[in-house]
Amino acid sequence: MENQHYPFVNLPLPYAYNALEPFLDEKTMHLHHDRHLQTYIDNLNGILEKEPGLQTLSLEQLIQIADRLPENLGTSLRNNAGGVYNHRFFFNGMAPATEGKPSGELLARLQRRFGSWEDFREDFKKAALSVFGSGYAWLVDGPRGLRIVTTPNQNSPIAWSLRPILTIDVWEHAYYLKHYNLRADYIDDWFALVNWEQAQERAAH
Repeated sequence: MENQHYPFVNLPLPYAYNALEPFLDEKTMHLHHDRHLQTYIDNLNGILEKEPGLQTLSLEQLIQIADRLPENLGTSLRNNAGGVYNHRFFFNGMAPATEGKPSGELLARLQRRFGSWEDFREDFKKAALSVFGSGYAWLVDGPRGLRIVTTPNQNSPIAWSLRPILTIDVWEHAYYLKHYNLRADYIDDWFALVNWEQAQERAAH
């Protein structure tokens, strides 16, 4: 992923705004990418403009040190650097016309860890539904192997030294225009968009 250091810019989506139809609508993708993500980028650049000592750090490093900074600065950095990282990860983790299911080593690992592909999908959906208010559900890799975790707001599991494999954004602005308040329907549609080839690459590194 490019543009990992200050000043940050809003990178274009890796597909057309309408490419995820009918599962995610074009207007939502415009608003989510061009306005919501842009706001986090603008806020992050504004923070770093006043903190030259942080400008050489990568996006991941900014998230990882947020808890060690003074509270106000750390909270702002966690929210806005996390907002940039999480949104980029979410957008880049989707693709039009995917196979809808992993294959190869990632599928084998999911089956070993969760029992079956269907069990993983059910557990992931439950986790995404369990997020109170706004946040994310993630498949991550780490010392304990593959795990499903959730984070509130714009927190990210890279702050815990976990490696994200895939994520779903369950803030209402990610789905409300098409799915209204039906988060479960949105999750089902999202599974049709997961870029499993990229998830396999992430899991292999």
